[in-house]
Amino acid sequence: MNEDLKLFQELAELLISEEKRAPVAKPIDTTALYNTIDLSLPEAPTLDEDFISVLKSLIKHTPKTASTSFFNQLYGGRMTRATLGDLLSVMLNNSMYTYKVAGPQVGVEKIILKTICKMIGYPETGDGTFAPGGSMSNYMAVLMARDKYNPASKTEGLSHKMTLYSSDCAHYSITKNASFIGVGRNQVRPIKTNDKGQMLVDDLELQIKNDLANGFQPFFVNATAGTTVLGAFDDVEAISKVCKTYDLWLHLDGAYCGAVIFSDTYKHLVKGIEHTDSFSVNAHKMLGTPLSCSIIVTKDKEQLYQSFSNDADYLYQTHDDEFNLGKTSLQCGRRNDALKLWTLWKSIGSNGLKKIVNHQFDLADLARTYIEDHPDYTLYSFEDSISVCFNYKNISAEKLCTQLYEHSELMVGFGNFRDQKFVRLVTINTLISKSALIAFFKTLETFASKMEN
Repeated sequence: MNEDLKLFQELAELLISEEKRAPVAKPIDTTALYNTIDLSLPEAPTLDEDFISVLKSLIKHTPKTASTSFFNQLYGGRMTRATLGDLLSVMLNNSMYTYKVAGPQVGVEKIILKTICKMIGYPETGDGTFAPGGSMSNYMAVLMARDKYNPASKTEGLSHKMTLYSSDCAHYSITKNASFIGVGRNQVRPIKTNDKGQMLVDDLELQIKNDLANGFQPFFVNATAGTTVLGAFDDVEAISKVCKTYDLWLHLDGAYCGAVIFSDTYKHLVKGIEHTDSFSVNAHKMLGTPLSCSIIVTKDKEQLYQSFSNDADYLYQTHDDEFNLGKTSLQCGRRNDALKLWTLWKSIGSNGLKKIVNHQFDLADLARTYIEDHPDYTLYSFEDSISVCFNYKNISAEKLCTQLYEHSELMVGFGNFRDQKFVRLVTINTLISKSALIAFFKTLETFASKMEN
């Protein structure tokens, strides 16, 4: 083990040096992948020299998500104390389903969940769990809602049409999850949005009324804190009033930007969150923990038990179910995703998390100001969003982003909204400084001028 730890240290140092030397890895075309790196699985052991060589090749050609040239996804950067926690969880290798096998690590998870419940105004009955990604957090929410409003569906299956509601800018997992729970994709009602991508509450109420008139059972509304493309926040307070009127479960999908709850400056963007029935947030996004670190909390922990608890004498051999996390989890065997958030939070405090969140909005403000001050750019974004969408001159956003990637200059993606395609710069990378952000624009401009010539 000690020898492999030394090797890991060597490989980690190589990765860090590569992030500085070549912040955008040279991509390998899929047609050449297996001829470029020996990924074969032989019958005989691979010599250490060859094994280490392959590992180093993998490191050099894998996209560098912690580099200051990575703006491509809704995550990025590397918080060292969070990385420390993730490495410890690998070494400890506890499964989080029972207190007997996880011990104090259960307390680590529970204190995070309870603290978040308190922060957002949930009562003492609030609780939650860690899920394998934001899509599965949303799945757990809609499943709990189905079971609350149609309890027989757990044992007998669905006997009538149930309908759920989500904006036409919401994450695709809402529609996918409707098929998973037996409600069906066609029973998801896409709610119209305004020019910022925010749900139109009047259209939500109109569609609920239409479904009631036609004999459907509305049961679930999904609001979003940070839409995938424009980074918009739905009006939670207004939506909650509609949900209360028609007795519907309200879930707030904060996978992207739900971490604004840590910021005094920006938590107003989720005003009314205390009226939701469930809330999800991904710490591997705005808070910068390693993938994955997805949290869902619900106002009433009984809903977790009703939907996910199942007796298993061979597993649950201690009797304090409050500490047997498998009783409220989607999974049985489950890695410890809580420790990396705990080590980060414990080491820098809530004030440190607030600074991380505020920094991302400061960068977005800087990016919008830069774009507005330069006539060759067209801005499609607005304040209070960390997705900065723009076009440069008359260059196709898709072509520009693709060639920046293929030439190892920058990693940035493109998006669409109402038939308009644009570059989508995400300022979520925890390592980006103001100077690195300005360098992004200068690199883009220099590269674009070469494209034009």
